[in-house]
Amino acid sequence: MADELEHAKETLEHASHEAGHGGGSDKLPRNVAILVSTIAACLALAEMGEKAAQNSYLTHHITLSDTWAFYQAKNIRATTYAASADMIESLPVIDAEARKRVDRLRAEAARMRDDPKTNEGTKQLMETAKHQQEERDHAFHRFHQFEFATGALQISIVLASVSLVTKIKPLTYAAAIIGLLAAGFAGGVASGMI
Repeated sequence: MADELEHAKETLEHASHEAGHGGGSDKLPRNVAILVSTIAACLALAEMGEKAAQNSYLTHHITLSDTWAFYQAKNIRATTYAASADMIESLPVIDAEARKRVDRLRAEAARMRDDPKTNEGTKQLMETAKHQQEERDHAFHRFHQFEFATGALQISIVLASVSLVTKIKPLTYAAAIIGLLAAGFAGGVASGMI
């Protein structure tokens, strides 16, 4: 972003210099300076949205990883309880105390797999992880949409700068159109319409 802003600053300085030496008859440098300033402001806002989307993606990704790790831990514990119960039941003689232990182990294994009271059973954790994955993927999509917008805004600044140096007005119009479309696209992404 610093490079783009430095480039925009140089373009503005060049435009000011051109406007000062042109006697005011040629409005192209002033108009390009205004265009570049506007596009640079849109670029700064789009990059803020891009960073926010990237942070959101990373936050959701870490939360999703934590949820799956918790799921795996619960699943391992449930499997261990069930295996312990199976082992005790496979003994040739089981007394009443051993039967109580087997029942407790099976109940604990069942609670590890489905615990609607705390929402921390593997069944509930899987549902939570699916929801978190959707949120993460949405944030990643927004991040890439903002990347497209910032790239287009950068291109429009370059085109505006080239139009100033070459004095080719169609490049100025192309820069304005690309900048307007990119700014609109970034606004759509920010508002959730895209």
